[in-house]
Amino acid sequence: MTTAPAKAQWKDAHMHPPGFRARRGLNWFTVGLLYATFYMCRYNFRFAGPGMREEFGFEAQQIADLAGWFSLAYGTGQLVNGLICDRIGGRASMLLGAIGTILLNIAIGFSPFISNFSAFAVLWMLNGYLQAAGTPGMVKINAAWFNRAERGVFAGIFGFMIQSGQTMISLLAPVILNGFTFLAFAVGPGNWRMLFCIPPIFVGLVAIWFYFISAPSPDEAGYAGTIHDDVDNSAGTTVRVWESFKFVFSNPLVWFYAVAYGCTGAVRHASDQLAPLYFEDVLGFNMKTNLPEIAVATLALIPMVAVAGSVLSGWVSDRFFRGHRYPVAMVLYFTEAVVIATAAIVMGLKLIGPTPAGILLGCLFLVLIAVTANSTHSIVGAAAPMDIGGKKMAGFASGVIDSFQYYGAAIGLFLTGRLLKVSDGNYTFWFGLMTCFAFFGGCAMLSLLLRQKGRQAASRSVIVFMILLVLGGLVFGMPKYRAQKEVHRARVAEEAAALAAAQAQAAEAMALADAQAAEAKPKVRKVKRAPEVADDHRWIAPAMDDDTFQKKATPKPKKKKPKKAAINAPAAPAADAPTPANP
Repeated sequence: MTTAPAKAQWKDAHMHPPGFRARRGLNWFTVGLLYATFYMCRYNFRFAGPGMREEFGFEAQQIADLAGWFSLAYGTGQLVNGLICDRIGGRASMLLGAIGTILLNIAIGFSPFISNFSAFAVLWMLNGYLQAAGTPGMVKINAAWFNRAERGVFAGIFGFMIQSGQTMISLLAPVILNGFTFLAFAVGPGNWRMLFCIPPIFVGLVAIWFYFISAPSPDEAGYAGTIHDDVDNSAGTTVRVWESFKFVFSNPLVWFYAVAYGCTGAVRHASDQLAPLYFEDVLGFNMKTNLPEIAVATLALIPMVAVAGSVLSGWVSDRFFRGHRYPVAMVLYFTEAVVIATAAIVMGLKLIGPTPAGILLGCLFLVLIAVTANSTHSIVGAAAPMDIGGKKMAGFASGVIDSFQYYGAAIGLFLTGRLLKVSDGNYTFWFGLMTCFAFFGGCAMLSLLLRQKGRQAASRSVIVFMILLVLGGLVFGMPKYRAQKEVHRARVAEEAAALAAAQAQAAEAMALADAQAAEAKPKVRKVKRAPEVADDHRWIAPAMDDDTFQKKATPKPKKKKPKKAAINAPAAPAADAPTPANP
């Protein structure tokens, strides 16, 4: 391969009229900033997970399942919204997504029903579907503003804008969880519901800026004919739904990239969404309030360091491979598999844990995984759809490819949650599962590379090998999972029985202690009252002397009241008067 034609294409692609670069930069910055705020209303969930687990009793499997349901809704939304985006335009699509995610996040923050797992899952899935309008819109707008030979580098730089949203929520979430006061508004520590109420404010402010500044294409910004589209260079950026559907689904490149991108999603979202639980369960951090500085720094650093890999991989694919993404992606996937396999081995040796060296290793591997995963994320998820669909059909091409990222993420999260449950929180399985997905993505890109070089038989052999890997995982993995599940059930039942026995023993001991205390307490004898005597005498205290006794014992004579004389009664005779004689 000669580099002279590539250099000539590079120079031609970067020659634009005066003022175009500044206008494109402003448009690029506005689109990227709005999509970055989408991330604030998506990655807020991972910081809410520990608080929800403590308040509602959600297990690690349920937290992973919630993230998995979001991914399923998001992936389905990519397919549907991608088609709609090609019809209504990228600008309208992004505004609809912004309004939707604002409303859903506020509803979750203030809803009294989110303690129910199913209710929260429904709301979070709706948020995922509405957020899915953002990616097709973003890709469609940028496809109209960049030539093919520029898209790799700018997809990597654009990844910086996107990932800055993850960094912003990683820095904002600890402030919210630690509690703060703003004017007359006070938030107490550990109030994870505010994670769904405050980020929508940023989305709303940027959406207003986006409405007045963004332009769907250079033609509408006054720079007609500046960008040449290899797919369809005719005027306009919209196309009929059926035309977009037929073109994208019949393109074999879409399906190779889609399978590989599914593996990217399984690694990227498993590491992103479950990182706070990993910090709590493995490294011993408190992720509900007073988040450790190293945890905050790691979560904020991950997207920023990952951008370096994104920009470098995009530049290499533009500069040396004439806009072909699969050779660079293949190397990245296999490198990623090696990195995560090393992390699994180190975890299996119990070198990662709540010690200074163990914490350093645990955080370092998360950063290295993010570098490789997000490098493939930019060139496979952003640059490749623009190359395939062009300015008119990049929305649906992005929707199909990106939907597989989230379908892969859902599969990875569902499997990870169940493995963590049956293994009682053994995160070695977490790393091991991500290793399998990374290797599978490398195989998909290897098959595409062989196909593009005309080696069809070798390409099909790789596909057969990938199918055998999946079947082998099902045949040998499912029995082991079922056996481990039974062991886990027996252990849980045994622990429940032991806890019940301990509670019964404690209750019995408490009852015995109460009985002993009652027996040891001195008894108070009651003095019986003497019965009354017949002559109406009362018992007198022995301290009385004889005179007092006689006075008390002798009853006082009752005074008789004189009777009134009868009105007509004869007067009584005098004492000295003579008594008349009897006749």
